[in-house]
Amino acid sequence: MNSDNAPLSGVKVVDQTQALAGPYTTMILGDLGADVVKIERPGVGDNSRQWAPPYLGDQSCYYLAVNRNKRGIALDIGADGGRAFLHRLVSNADIFLTNLRTTEALQRYRIDYETLRALNPGLIYASISGYGRRGPRAGQPGYDLVAQAESGTVALTGEVDGAPMRFPTPIADMTCGLFTVIGILAALHRRERTGVGQFIDMSLQEGQMTWLANLAAEYFAEGSDPPRRGNRHPQVVPYEAVQAADGDWFMLGVASDNVWGAFCRQVQRADLAADPRFQTNAERIANYDALLPIVRDIIRGKTCDEWLDELRAAGVPCGRINTVAEALGDPHLIERGFIIELEHPALGPVKSLATPIHMAESPLMYRRHPPRLGEHSDEVAAEIGYSADEIARLRQDGVLA
Repeated sequence: MNSDNAPLSGVKVVDQTQALAGPYTTMILGDLGADVVKIERPGVGDNSRQWAPPYLGDQSCYYLAVNRNKRGIALDIGADGGRAFLHRLVSNADIFLTNLRTTEALQRYRIDYETLRALNPGLIYASISGYGRRGPRAGQPGYDLVAQAESGTVALTGEVDGAPMRFPTPIADMTCGLFTVIGILAALHRRERTGVGQFIDMSLQEGQMTWLANLAAEYFAEGSDPPRRGNRHPQVVPYEAVQAADGDWFMLGVASDNVWGAFCRQVQRADLAADPRFQTNAERIANYDALLPIVRDIIRGKTCDEWLDELRAAGVPCGRINTVAEALGDPHLIERGFIIELEHPALGPVKSLATPIHMAESPLMYRRHPPRLGEHSDEVAAEIGYSADEIARLRQDGVLA
């Protein structure tokens, strides 16, 4: 596969982020074909290298999950030589990302937007932080767990009478990463027309808040907090988890009145379709407590596999509640190439999830294993004009590793 045909072929990215939101952003850019140079602290590296167990060999699985398609350098940006190195690297880059928390830290290291824009007016500079660069909470530390809590989503998640519940994966980090990719792509498009780069200000808090969506609309309309509903959907009924005769659970999604009719025909309950309490979605919501015991009793009459076959054939959306192992073993996803495998020089084959974008004319590229700490330091230094003697001196001084 020709990497020159990748969507972002020729785009150069300097990634001075760690943990998850930033590295997730740059992994997607790398999958799209960009040349990503990941900067890490000598001897320490990205925080996620220490987020273990589990390990694969001596590498944190957390780190491996979000750092493919990058070249890694270990650089001390606190040293004069490290800052000079970074400035030289950025002067010829298209995109720079940082998740240093405070503007004061960015200025101290001379990697604030004004400094880097003076070196490269076309630079697209993406800042990722907990609360953004302006506002009363700018500069405060931000973490996925806290963003989930403050967004209202934790209060809404879990059983109706249970404790608040965080989402099990770092959804605030990943959502911020996705929106950062969108912002960067939009900025690249604008730069094609104007030749000018720009500053992109991203926050974990705002990214996580987007998950409220229809629940925010509910609050705006009614002025009261939406209650925790467990698996129940606030605007669609029946649309939740049900348990079959064999004890297995699946999700039943009757998302329209037409689908309700199809469900009633499939389960041979014309009386339900004709019942005035259940004929429209609004009526089914109003009569939820009467309807759901009937639906649950029907579903307990057959096994999960029997229902999935029958309901899908009838056009009723439904899906088994899979374990992680079952989800990753889905033959459909495997055939579509969603599980990828890259050869690592120390670990052998390393599996990860693909970026779920399928482009017919310029497919994504999976070409680089997650780099070892400082794996490409000499290579990148030589590319930006450092001689062998200068590289040796940087290493001797502890600036480059």
